[in-house]
Formats: sequence, C-alpha cells, structure tokens
Amino acid sequence: MKKSVEEDVFIPLYPKSTVEDKSSLHSKFQERRFWSAVKLLSNVVLWDGIVQEDKVRDLGLSKLLNRYLLLNILNTPLGPDNTEKCNKVVACLPERWFQDLKGGSTLPELLNFSQHLLQ
Repeated sequence: MKKSVEEDVFIPLYPKSTVEDKSSLHSKFQERRFWSAVKLLSNVVLWDGIVQEDKVRDLGLSKLLNRYLLLNILNTPLGPDNTEKCNKVVACLPERWFQDLKGGSTLPELLNFSQHLLQ
C-alpha cells in the first residue's frame, strides 16, 4: 500500500485557466487522477482493523488526503464539483475513527480538510 501511495499517485496541477474548461484534456486528466486517488484512499481505509490504525491513518490521511487530494480540492472552485469531491472523501473515512472525539473536534490529520469544509 505504501508503495502505491508513494509511487502511483500523481495528480497534476495546471493553471486555473487551463482546467476551467471541463472539456479540456488537462481538466479531464486531472479529474481522472483525482478520482483514482480517491479510490485508492477507500481501498487503503478498508484495511482499518486489519493493519495498525496509525499506519492506515498515516497512509490514507497524512499522505493521500493531505498531500494529494486536499490540494486538488482546494483548487476546485466552490460549488457542486467541490462538494461532490468532499462528500466522496468523507464517505471513505471509517466512523470508528470519530467515536471517541468530543463535539467540535476532529482528528489531527483532518484539520485542514475540516477547515475547508467549514468554509
């Protein structure tokens, strides 16, 4: 899993003007790479309870979400596309990770994502 996260994930960043046209090849390629990384996140998180939780959280949240996915989400204009991306990421996260948290708090690895959601 670690090798896949470190070597297989690639989400290019193009100038905003290049990806604003959803029919452009750059935009389509970036979107495909984003959704491929979301699928990898969901697969990594499936190992929760089998592999040590800290390893799964490191790979899934620290590396995939914070290093790749969040950057793309932050560069997506606010609107339906951004909301869909955020919903899919949230759907990947195991509820068990949030059971012992007090109201209004989140996992340390999710602080930046949480701040984006609050906006």
